[in-house]
Amino acid sequence: MAIAAVYLESGRDEGCSASCCAPRLRMGRDERYRLGVNPSSAYRRALGCVGVYCLLVVPGCWQDVEDRVVLMGTVERTLIELIAPATEVIEGVPVQLGQRVERGASIVELDSTLARADVASADANLARARSELSVAEEEYARAGKLHKDRVIPQQKLDRARLAFDEANALLREAEVRREASLKRRDDLSLRAPVAGIVDQLPFNVGERVPVGAVLAVLAPDAAPWVRVWLPERALARIPENAEVSISVDGLAPLSGHLIEIAREPQYTPHFALTERERALLVFEARIAIEDPPATLRAGLPAEVEISLEGPRAPS
Repeated sequence: MAIAAVYLESGRDEGCSASCCAPRLRMGRDERYRLGVNPSSAYRRALGCVGVYCLLVVPGCWQDVEDRVVLMGTVERTLIELIAPATEVIEGVPVQLGQRVERGASIVELDSTLARADVASADANLARARSELSVAEEEYARAGKLHKDRVIPQQKLDRARLAFDEANALLREAEVRREASLKRRDDLSLRAPVAGIVDQLPFNVGERVPVGAVLAVLAPDAAPWVRVWLPERALARIPENAEVSISVDGLAPLSGHLIEIAREPQYTPHFALTERERALLVFEARIAIEDPPATLRAGLPAEVEISLEGPRAPS
């Protein structure tokens, strides 16, 4: 994000690099007219350049008055990405773009042939571990009885106990491996973690997708919010959970409240700042929209007005 500030004080131009503002405003009357520059028209063009640059280039352009601040932002929705857990071929996509799905609904199905084979292998290992544990348990019980009758020494009893403990540990390991194989098999069926709208389906049936690829994007039913950038000069005067008014083209005025402010500022480095440059710092913020209409879509520009508290900072 780029933010520019242009200062026009006492007929001085600092910061505008456009050709319409190239002539310096601080020049003598004779020199200005000799160059063919009308002072009043040059000043008006300079101000026009500033306004156009602020409105068209600066995304966080804001207006600061004594009791309120007006910010430009965008309507956002939290999106949930469904990621491919393995490199496999897509076997099915039972949903369509824009379709509303409930939590747990199947979104994308990947080929699970290898995963099912792993589950079968894990089942066989688990059965073998159970059998070995049963044999070791019987041997340990038999050795205990013989040792009690003084038929076998203590050493053989200890070996039988160690064999039983080892078989018991192998059984627990086999159970864990089977649970892991079941998890890998189930992960190949990507399901909706929440209810919402299918926003994106980047791949088609039959494509082999790499591990980590985004297979689907869901827009949850959660209310949308507005992303704005709070100016550093107004930050100290914005109350916690401030009530705001929101304007979106084509919709009735909306209301909301401030829910989050970023801890770190953006754009300007944190070192070697002058007092003037500190005014360029902005903090990303989120504003919750109360009772949003169904027609409110993500990406729409929004104008946010926040009432300020406390004394105005000196300019």
